[in-house]
Amino acid sequence: MTRVCLVGSDGVDLRFELLSRETAREALATYDLSRPYENTLALETVSVGAAVSLLNDLNWYLVRFADAALVRDPSVSESEWLSRDLAEALRNDRVSPDATDEYLRLYGVDDGELVEPLFVTRTDGETPEYDLRDVTETVTVRVTETEFGR
Repeated sequence: MTRVCLVGSDGVDLRFELLSRETAREALATYDLSRPYENTLALETVSVGAAVSLLNDLNWYLVRFADAALVRDPSVSESEWLSRDLAEALRNDRVSPDATDEYLRLYGVDDGELVEPLFVTRTDGETPEYDLRDVTETVTVRVTETEFGR
């Protein structure tokens, strides 16, 4: 299964914003929604293609209420996420799964919430430490070269 995690913008109750709007509510109706972090909404789809299609359906709302849309597919990594752009590039065969692990956005997890991302590059298979603040864990997101640092 491919997992999707939507990261809400600061001060936004993402679940409320999406489910209070008919079109978004209908797009999400067939999914079991969860909240892995305080400022997120997550669900499972059958494939990267289905995940990207859902994100495209929700785009109007994501632009307004979300900071990021993440996709995790076990065929790429069991533990690391892909940015929406990278997931779309994979779906469209513009990049291969083994060529996705150089550019990263690391989120810290503080008090159950994803906090300020840090952009790093993986060198010789080593991921630099998240050092923007003390956090209980980190979440690794693979991004495209174009997204790196945005």
